[in-house]
Amino acid sequence: MTHSLLNLAAAISYAGAMAALITGLSGKLSIHRSERLSTLLGAIAVIFHGIALWQGVWTLNGANLALFNAVSLLGWLMALMVIIATLSRPVQSLGLVVFPLAALGMIGAGLMGVPSGNLVPIGEPVDIHVITSILAYAVLGLAATQALMLAWQERTLRRRQAGAVIGLLPPLQNMEALLFQLVGSGFSLLSISLLTGWLFVSDLLAQDLVHKTTLSILAWLVFGGLLAGRYRYGWRGRTAIRWTLSGFALLALAYFGSKVALELILGR
Repeated sequence: MTHSLLNLAAAISYAGAMAALITGLSGKLSIHRSERLSTLLGAIAVIFHGIALWQGVWTLNGANLALFNAVSLLGWLMALMVIIATLSRPVQSLGLVVFPLAALGMIGAGLMGVPSGNLVPIGEPVDIHVITSILAYAVLGLAATQALMLAWQERTLRRRQAGAVIGLLPPLQNMEALLFQLVGSGFSLLSISLLTGWLFVSDLLAQDLVHKTTLSILAWLVFGGLLAGRYRYGWRGRTAIRWTLSGFALLALAYFGSKVALELILGR
């Protein structure tokens, strides 16, 4: 299949996966059937999206992680993690946010030009930094998505308008437990990413990296503070949601904010 056809097939599959979840929420289809259909269509979308990414990102001279390719890769990783997690956990609801984000990232990568000066060499020690960074963004992106779903669940339960949300989402306690598991895993990956950055990046404090490094450290402090607050004071609910979203906002500004400034504004 050509690259454009792969993108089209993936976009249709992502849309179908999200539509299946919405159909379950509306009561037109049972929650169980909507989740199974969403998982199947999501898996198909991830396969097509993955092949398209391979064609667009990996080159003989390195990995092209220009802005829209990076967004597409992050969306694909988050969607892949959701699909894998559904094998053991009831996390299909995350697809309501993750699937459209993955589709939009993929479409953006397909429509926008790909700068040639953003190749990351393959086979270098810095690969460890790049890989752990991408994985940290993906896991903490899922944590932010989980925080949004938790906020939605709390709001609907407080207003006694839960409806199909009760069937689609696990109990609040389980939702919070999953949130902190994601934050803990993402924090560990982010720690490795920052450490390997200092070890393998030759000029981490170069002008183009100061903004990214500073905001990444601030995000690391926020997520670390959240985990410490959970352990020491039992933080949960709205406090956990605010800290998670704040930490991911800093992380998104660190990586994508830098890319927007360099590629779209400065044209570098």
